[in-house]
Amino acid sequence: MKAKVHVYLKPGVLDVQGKAVEGALHGLGWGGVSNVRVGKLLEFDMDGADAEAAKGELKAMCEKLLANTVIESYKVEVA
Repeated sequence: MKAKVHVYLKPGVLDVQGKAVEGALHGLGWGGVSNVRVGKLLEFDMDGADAEAAKGELKAMCEKLLANTVIESYKVEVA
């Protein structure tokens, strides 16, 4: 089964990379862009057919490795 994990900074955490992208977009003429946030998307295949069990495993992966839960939030998807 296909798995996707979206990891992004929690609200209130300064996104330095997002600010840099926003500044670059402004410099290229897209001045109407604001509040840019940069995250990451991880996609991979997982063995098994039980979507709920896979979501549980994905959440465990996020808590232990894929996300720094002090400053990042995450969302998991399976298909």
